[in-house]
Amino acid sequence: MRFLTLIALCAALTLSGCSSFQSQEELSGSGQAGSWQAHKQQLAPIDAWQINGKLGIRTAKDSGSAIIFWLQRQDYFDIHLSGPLGQGSTRLTGRQGAVSLEIANRGTFQAPSAEALMQEQLGWSLPVENLLWWVRGLPAPGSKSQVNLNSDSRLASLQQDDWHIEYLSYRTENDLQLPERIKLTGAGLTITLVIKQWQARQLGQS
Repeated sequence: MRFLTLIALCAALTLSGCSSFQSQEELSGSGQAGSWQAHKQQLAPIDAWQINGKLGIRTAKDSGSAIIFWLQRQDYFDIHLSGPLGQGSTRLTGRQGAVSLEIANRGTFQAPSAEALMQEQLGWSLPVENLLWWVRGLPAPGSKSQVNLNSDSRLASLQQDDWHIEYLSYRTENDLQLPERIKLTGAGLTITLVIKQWQARQLGQS
């Protein structure tokens, strides 16, 4: 009986291992897998930040830039864009399931999805849910990704959910190596994010 139980346990672990393997990212590049895993474990708990920078957006019909201020507190986001594509001040707040979009001289709009709300009201959309991970230099969980590591075992580029993300430079803030310049291509958009100020931490810690 003990022998049969052991066999059943091994089979369960094997199936579990196969499932985990299928969900892992596909790695390439010059970095080391062990260093990359350690880097992810260091950054994944970061759930609060303040970002100041500049966002460039190019569509098939137009292009422009905006000053971005992004305040994140766990799953709550407050993203303020000043002057995107000539539309003036735009502020996106809330969490997935309850999102508000405030547009200067037009009013405030609500929807369950940030992506759908921006597409409906602005004609373009940021992949907000995935950006919560991509901005930290991490692939988003829940979908397959192709990860290309640089020589420092950080993301050089990432392919996920029909988006291609290039990490052009990093900066070190409080012993954390965080993205400084990111280029995203997908959904008919090219987005360039230049982060001039990073303040990142795990809530409950100084």
